[in-house]
Amino acid sequence: MTTRESTTPDELEDFDTLTSRYQRELLAHCYRMSGSVHEAEDLVQETFLRAWKASAGFQGRSSVRTWLYRIATNVCLTNLEGRPRRPLPTGLGTADSQAGDALEVDQEVAWLQPVPDAAVVVEERDTIRLAFVAALQHLPARQRAVLIMRDVLRWSAAETAASLDTTVAAVNSALQRAHAQMQERGLTEDTVVEELTPEQEGLLSRYVEAFWRKDIEAIVAMLRADAVWEMPPFTGWYLGAENIGRLIDGQCPGGTHDMPMVRTTANGQPAFGLYMRQPDGTFRPFHLQVLDLDGTRVRHVGAFFEEGTFERFGLPAMLPAGYDPATVS
Repeated sequence: MTTRESTTPDELEDFDTLTSRYQRELLAHCYRMSGSVHEAEDLVQETFLRAWKASAGFQGRSSVRTWLYRIATNVCLTNLEGRPRRPLPTGLGTADSQAGDALEVDQEVAWLQPVPDAAVVVEERDTIRLAFVAALQHLPARQRAVLIMRDVLRWSAAETAASLDTTVAAVNSALQRAHAQMQERGLTEDTVVEELTPEQEGLLSRYVEAFWRKDIEAIVAMLRADAVWEMPPFTGWYLGAENIGRLIDGQCPGGTHDMPMVRTTANGQPAFGLYMRQPDGTFRPFHLQVLDLDGTRVRHVGAFFEEGTFERFGLPAMLPAGYDPATVS
């Protein structure tokens, strides 16, 4: 649950302190609303700009934090007007693909982006994980805002209604509809992975090793039978461990010792930057994998090919020739 903080109007006198104090949690809020790290950064800056301009009229009836969230939510709603939602390939409404099908790229789609844990507050993993944010994108913007305010920020219906300039009845109705859609997508608290167990850490180590050796049998064994693999901007998505194994075997260009991984975290989940060997022996960024675990199996992999992703996550722009993940602690 998000904690409340009482803050005095005097805090508004020091905007550097204000921005540093609330930057990460407001970024998480704007990311949930927009599904884009780039847009969320711009939305947070617009929030602080509007707050600065309106600071003279702030009378301390609520905390500065609550006041900022109200501004941020309305900035997001204005920004989202007329914009398409940000999906993952599974959200396009198309049937799953088979390994060997032609790979189709759609750069016109504004795809959902993963967010680095370092950029946001991830105290509640269920509100930042990739599946939850992807499901939020299927809600109309105001329903999205209501669900986040009520379930993530833990605001009352009255507070939410005041922030959105609507009625308590309208808020309750929107929340009910939003809950129904989220439940249809299987987003419940029991789907949340908390701290990784030693067994799961072992799984992740074997996963890295299997890609380095391009051991398809080992990779398939670590996937749930009904695992899903998707990789925007490619529009296809792949259902089933064996199908995913054939995809990696036949359509991933790397061979043995061509694909080292560097670990990071995204959306409160384990993630890896996968590199590909180049003709000169060095390794360059290929895609970022975000893993969703179910016990000691992988149930979902989002492989993100967007340029600039590695830089956003603070991952190296290149690994040297001779790099061996087995020698990296």
